[in-house]
This record gives sequence, C-alpha cells and structure tokens, in this order.
Amino acid sequence: METTNGDNTVARVASDVQTAGKDLLATAGEQISGTANELSGKARQLCADFTDVVRESTVEKPFAALAIAASVGFILGALHASSRSVAYNNSGNRRERD
Repeated sequence: METTNGDNTVARVASDVQTAGKDLLATAGEQISGTANELSGKARQLCADFTDVVRESTVEKPFAALAIAASVGFILGALHASSRSVAYNNSGNRRERD
C-alpha cells in the first residue's frame, strides 16, 4: 500500500513539474514572439526612413547620387574582377592567370 502512495506522489510531482515547464516555455515563447514583432516593426520603419532620405537626396542632388552609384559600381566591378584571378584550363584543372 505504501508503494502505491509513493508512486502517486512521484507521478503528481512529475505532472506538476511538467505543467510548470510548459507554462514557463509558453511565457518565454510569447516574450520572444513579442520582441521579434517589435524588432520587425522597427526594421520596417528604418527601411522606410532610409528610402525617404535616399529619395530626397537624389532629388536635391542628382549628380552626387550619380557619383555615388558610379563609385559603388566601380568597387563591385573591381571586387568581381579580383575574384576571377584564378582561371581553369580545358581539362578543368586550376591554374594561375599570367
């Protein structure tokens, strides 16, 4: 009879711990979800603000915007060209370009 009472106590405590764990995880999940939604909203607002600033500066100073775009294009082209410094011969083996 005593073993059954002890087993019931262990089962009840295990159930209580499991319920407490589920509640804790649910609360943490809700907090994380709320924080993620808040950060997402802030990121959207930041993107909208940045778009407005770029649009305004492009209208006010079109030549500066053109110079910036050309500079970015040049830098990206230079990076792409430098990454192509290794060539492959017809058999698929790597060789350094001269």
